[in-house]
Amino acid sequence: MNPRLTIALISLMLCNVNCTSQQKGNPDAFTSNAVQKSKIEKIEIKEQTRGTDRLITFIPNSKTISLNGSVSVSALSPLDWADIVKQIEVIDLDKIASLKSPSEGRFTDRALISSVLITVDGKTYESSSFDAGIPPKELENLYKELFKDIKTKQKPSTRNLH
Repeated sequence: MNPRLTIALISLMLCNVNCTSQQKGNPDAFTSNAVQKSKIEKIEIKEQTRGTDRLITFIPNSKTISLNGSVSVSALSPLDWADIVKQIEVIDLDKIASLKSPSEGRFTDRALISSVLITVDGKTYESSSFDAGIPPKELENLYKELFKDIKTKQKPSTRNLH
């Protein structure tokens, strides 16, 4: 068995055991946390501007990239999915719609308008809009994880566009 996969699986199991022991006094809190961890179904990144419409979709076994109607599908390893789930677990999904974008280039066509959608147990949580490559700080690690193997024509911006 792949050592990275083994480590990831052991980490996930230990996290679940720790959460169970910490939440014994409040069963509702554990149920809510467990649903978020175990029922993540899909993550999407929408990016749009006048001439570009890109949708990147991640599900447990695959990654689909649709760019202006041209679709490509590739495999997503269980380890990559576990890394994505790990980043989602630290995000308060109920608050992502109100996260503040650090830049405003999307209002003047200097950047694609981006948002992240996370589907958990049939419910979709959509982030506030932000400039492509410059997500709200609460989504930075997830965004980097999602784009780690994706090569796009538009490089994520490293400058702040206030």
